[in-house]
Amino acid sequence: MMQLSDFDYELPPELIAQHPLPERTGSRLMCLGGSPGVIQDRRFSELPRHLRRGDLLILNDTRVIPARLFGRKETGGRIELLVERVLDAHRLLAQLRMSKSPRPGSRIHISDDAVLEIEGRRDEFFVLRNRGMIPLGALLEKYGHTPLPPYIRRPDSEPDRERYQTVYAQIPGAVAAPTAGLHFDPPLLGELRSAGVEVSKITLHVGAGTFQPVRVEDLAAHRMHPEQTAVSSQVCEAIDTCRTRGGRVVAVGTTVVRALETAARCGTLRPFSGDTRIFIHPGFPFQVVDVLLTNFHLPKSTLLMLVSAFGGHARVMAAYRHAVAAGYRFYSYGDAMLLTREPAPGPQESAHAL
Repeated sequence: MMQLSDFDYELPPELIAQHPLPERTGSRLMCLGGSPGVIQDRRFSELPRHLRRGDLLILNDTRVIPARLFGRKETGGRIELLVERVLDAHRLLAQLRMSKSPRPGSRIHISDDAVLEIEGRRDEFFVLRNRGMIPLGALLEKYGHTPLPPYIRRPDSEPDRERYQTVYAQIPGAVAAPTAGLHFDPPLLGELRSAGVEVSKITLHVGAGTFQPVRVEDLAAHRMHPEQTAVSSQVCEAIDTCRTRGGRVVAVGTTVVRALETAARCGTLRPFSGDTRIFIHPGFPFQVVDVLLTNFHLPKSTLLMLVSAFGGHARVMAAYRHAVAAGYRFYSYGDAMLLTREPAPGPQESAHAL
């Protein structure tokens, strides 16, 4: 079993992208495939050259909600809220940043017409009920801010509302963007379809837990936060058809990998709707995804562990060292990597999953 320290690397702070590029497709694209150790430095606009007619590109159509709120306690103290998920029409689950933990029944005033009451706790999250004059969805749209990740050291701005969102985002519910999809624009998607690449969509609402650090050296002791996931029967049929014609399943982002491998957890790909806690790290027996398009991830993160499991730990960590030396831009607004799955050398210990 690998340890947390196996996924560490040095990253100069200046390589953490603080703003998106003017053009979505203007990012760089590192390609890992073919001969071991071979790394190609390309542009994202060249992606169609690296996919094949008959491949199936799978996107995550989740839509980021304006999940960061600022308010005040009844005593006047300031509070920052990060919504984890909307539970129903009247309640939400959120992280609270404040000087002192509040008690059930206390209220948070976002504005004169927006008030949230604390009902209780679920682990490190708080259950909040809307007690204001406007519906919960309207409250978020009116007063919510784009939930930029903590490594982006600036306040959100109006352009982030559009750029921290994929062009195909459809179903509201995420509090973090599936960032590999941020590189696509409609013309590039059209070019891929014209080249014979099929496109399907799953939904995985990324939660705030995606930014939580792994706090245990023994990976077997780590537990993931649940995230809402939906893989339809149409997606399963599209994958079966892709296999029949000899195409490859290309996942756009780690969220797509997690959704598809959750749906195949029983040994056969089936439609799935519900929460997933799947934790993918080296040793995981992949069943669905052949090619992964992903951004560069934080040291010691579960996302880097997933990519290392998919592409091979040594190969991926060498690629990260190359990315640092070559000045790639990292994290949400950064550059991308395209890699094929490393074949398993033999029977391996399975990672624990849902």
